[in-house]
Amino acid sequence: MAVSLLNNGGTNTATTSGTSITGNSASQASDMFTKLLVAQIQNQDPLSPTDPAQFVQQLTQLSQTETLQNLSNLTSANSSILQSMQVLSLGQQVGSNVMAETDTVKLDGETAVSGQVTLEAASSDTKLVLTGSDGVSHTINLGVQAPGTVPFKIDPAKLGLEEGSYTMKVTTSGGTAPAIDIQGRLNSVRLGASGSVVLNVGNVGETTTAAITAFNGPATATQSTL
Repeated sequence: MAVSLLNNGGTNTATTSGTSITGNSASQASDMFTKLLVAQIQNQDPLSPTDPAQFVQQLTQLSQTETLQNLSNLTSANSSILQSMQVLSLGQQVGSNVMAETDTVKLDGETAVSGQVTLEAASSDTKLVLTGSDGVSHTINLGVQAPGTVPFKIDPAKLGLEEGSYTMKVTTSGGTAPAIDIQGRLNSVRLGASGSVVLNVGNVGETTTAAITAFNGPATATQSTL
């Protein structure tokens, strides 16, 4: 009776007499393989023994499966450790001003919000356009700008912008739409349900670590904490 220990795909699934056996871990797969290997040797046809090369191939497949399983477990453990270290490290920055890349900004109707945009090329007509939930757009003319960082302020009192969330975009004479960074206070750091690190930034809301572009030091007492 021939017993197939591992299928051609190299998985840890064995089949004997039409029954599928699947190990739940690398150790279970190894134990299952040993038992099936003994069964295969005991039940092979004496007149037509199994080619030893098949045993070597099956052992190699099992070794590869165990290695991949161990690597997956190690990667998962290292990822969890790195995420915990990120939370601890960023937790020390709570209360500081940060710059976060975003396409939305939260305004309280009174406090001015600082931001910046980085231009790769000169622009003769640069504008920051904010659109509220009512669909009405408000334009801030940034004028002629050379390549590089262009700072700006959004003053809701002067612009007549009510409290709320606004989408943002920057238009240039070259037709590009560069990313926008908004400054806000880092209010909190936590692990999300999926294990990702979630930051709450004033004027921005919840965002990821990838969105943080700069740490600007301690926040002032008047810094918005939206």
